[in-house]
Amino acid sequence: MLVLSLPAAGVANAAPKETVHLCFEAQDVRPWRTEQGGGLNFELLKLVEQRLDVHFDFQSIPWKRCLAQLKANAVDGAFAVSYKPDRRELGAYPGGENVDASKRMHIDRYVVLRRKGSKVEWDGQHFSNLDGAIGFQLGYSVGDVLRAQNLEVDEGSQRADELARKLIAGRLAAAAVGGSDADGLMHGPLAPQLEQLPVPIIEKPYFLILSHALVASKPQLAARIWSTVEQVRNSPAYQKLAQAQGVRH
Repeated sequence: MLVLSLPAAGVANAAPKETVHLCFEAQDVRPWRTEQGGGLNFELLKLVEQRLDVHFDFQSIPWKRCLAQLKANAVDGAFAVSYKPDRRELGAYPGGENVDASKRMHIDRYVVLRRKGSKVEWDGQHFSNLDGAIGFQLGYSVGDVLRAQNLEVDEGSQRADELARKLIAGRLAAAAVGGSDADGLMHGPLAPQLEQLPVPIIEKPYFLILSHALVASKPQLAARIWSTVEQVRNSPAYQKLAQAQGVRH
């Protein structure tokens, strides 16, 4: 009887895994993530789970709602988030006020798309031949870059394909699109009607940001998560996955 009781006692005494609730944007942003939980972001976080013995609970929701839930401490974190000073109100970045880019999830960029045959140009500093608004997706940080140039902008699109269709229909002069989204569009059915300009608007790191409540109540866990993100991103296993996709990380 004693022998039979030992496994049960072991199970009863086993500490449950820490669950961390994370939200992400409810659309495919390849190769980083898909709504179904595929892509390099999830591969990275699964490896983080294994090293830390935590469980990430993933929630796919519209981006602005995801950030709002983060601010309200209704989730423990959100990914993948680029840095904007005002986003410090929403959650905490690794490194605090001096954001630590070494603990990023990946690097991505924003590029300019125009209609086939359009004369719109971007030289890395200024637009020329711009005869209307530049569109970008709702809540995306590139809007700040465009507004800083006093350009007419359109933030009315949720998805990259919706933005591209508005551009093709002549409702926009150009579109500022994330690099991975642009790659998808330029290899998809809309590609014959689009052109991508060679100079990116901006290139930046993207992070897992954690809620202020989590960082305040469990600072050691937060630090361990961010450190492990860096370790995993630099690991041979993850680098092999990233190189197979031909992306920077």
